[in-house]
Amino acid sequence: MSLQGKKIILGITGGIAAYKMNFLVRDLLKSGAEVKIVMTKSATDFVSALTLSTLSKNKVYTNFYDENKTWNNHVELALWADLMLIAPCTANTLAKISSGICDNFLMAVYMSAKCPVVIAPAMDLDMYAHPTVIRNLQTAESFGHQIIPAEFGELASGLVGQGRLAEPSTILSVLEKQFSDAESFSGKKFLITAGPTYENIDPVRFIGNHSSGKMGFDLAKEAARRGAEVILISGPSAEKIAAKNITLLHVTSAQEMFDEVFQYYEIVDVAIMSAAVADYAPKVKATEKIKKNESELTIELIKNKDILGTMGEKKSKQFLVGFALETQNEEQNAKEKLIRKNLDMIVLNSLRDEGAGFANTTNKIKIFTPAEERSFSLKSKEAVAKDILDFIEEKL
Repeated sequence: MSLQGKKIILGITGGIAAYKMNFLVRDLLKSGAEVKIVMTKSATDFVSALTLSTLSKNKVYTNFYDENKTWNNHVELALWADLMLIAPCTANTLAKISSGICDNFLMAVYMSAKCPVVIAPAMDLDMYAHPTVIRNLQTAESFGHQIIPAEFGELASGLVGQGRLAEPSTILSVLEKQFSDAESFSGKKFLITAGPTYENIDPVRFIGNHSSGKMGFDLAKEAARRGAEVILISGPSAEKIAAKNITLLHVTSAQEMFDEVFQYYEIVDVAIMSAAVADYAPKVKATEKIKKNESELTIELIKNKDILGTMGEKKSKQFLVGFALETQNEEQNAKEKLIRKNLDMIVLNSLRDEGAGFANTTNKIKIFTPAEERSFSLKSKEAVAKDILDFIEEKL
């Protein structure tokens, strides 16, 4: 792959890993990219602006004004770029990205950018695992930014764990793939479902499940990044998403999801049904809160409409993908569901696998089609989304 002719802004913040940017800049230029560098003041304590200017063959920006008191136009610079990479991204800069704090030239360029943004965090392991950092990474992802996860290894503190900046070769590969993938689904329409459904018992209580919706949201982000027009239908979820080519529709019940799915199913090329839809709903929904008067409560349930099965029956041009979350006879059940519901592909995850399933940021999957199967290791759900869409891309 090549970055020939691509214009990249490299934003460097004040972490010990900043020295690695000397090597990355060299590799970017070898791949054909033009690189302009923006540094925070603290970044200049770790790596020389002169060195980076020499390597990039361009001026390095550190402030709104240069030494000759000439104004550096952050908007013009931001609009010049095909991609902005922030590496290493410290916890401090990550928090600014998440919160919209614009107090330096790098942040002004970032907030003016119209291009894709890739963030490579680096910090000590306890900082990387802190709830605020995790939240801020999730927020940055919800903006449509791609995160290159920190790697495991020995850190500057002497501790060993996750927090190391991804190696320059890894970052280069991600950027090359970013450009090669950018149009791979251009002109395609995707329908993706996510999250749980809630079936009301009364105005206070409901039948639901533990699905967070993260897998579906990550699929939507990745499909959109590859150029698809995405309709994302989500049950109740705390996940966030913002991209110009994603239409987000909110539903609560299985019936509402059924109705929304079939508003759009005929016009899409690919449908990925990752939502955990309730199989049953109360036959009667109480209009008032049920009081705790009896020692037992019996609720009669009726079967919900089979969204995926109906999609299989009505399928014409669509590439239809289902999900199976199993606890026993996993592969057999998934294969039977694939055939029974007339799917083109099914994604199996087992609750027997540690780190997989609901309420995890990781997942371990196995993909089945009528003709083949493929296993994957435990990965972040963002990486799993890429694997699933890579597989779909092979089949289209």
